[in-house]
Amino acid sequence: QVDLVESGGGLVQPGGSLRLSCVASGDDIVINAMGWFRQAPGKGRELVAVATTSDTKYAESVKGRFSISRDNAKNTVYLQMNSLKPEDTAVYYCRAEEGPAHYWGQGTQVTVSS
Repeated sequence: QVDLVESGGGLVQPGGSLRLSCVASGDDIVINAMGWFRQAPGKGRELVAVATTSDTKYAESVKGRFSISRDNAKNTVYLQMNSLKPEDTAVYYCRAEEGPAHYWGQGTQVTVSS
């Protein structure tokens, strides 16, 4: 069992920045991949960025603006979001994979508005 706790969401003006954090905890966990998804009102959940042990992947809509990083010693993943746009408004969810299982965080709201 892996528990995920996200933090860092909030309200920001267009062009601003936010940094999301997600900490994974549990007994003897070995995380393979950690990533971020988001869900805007009335839309499905979509991949934002994912970091495996050797690679990163981004949605086209966030390339060049968002950056994902991991601190494996702390089982933590970060999402640095720059040049935010109103269309980035969504609930952002952390996801972690351990073997064949995957786990979700509770989500953190990001609102981009003037």
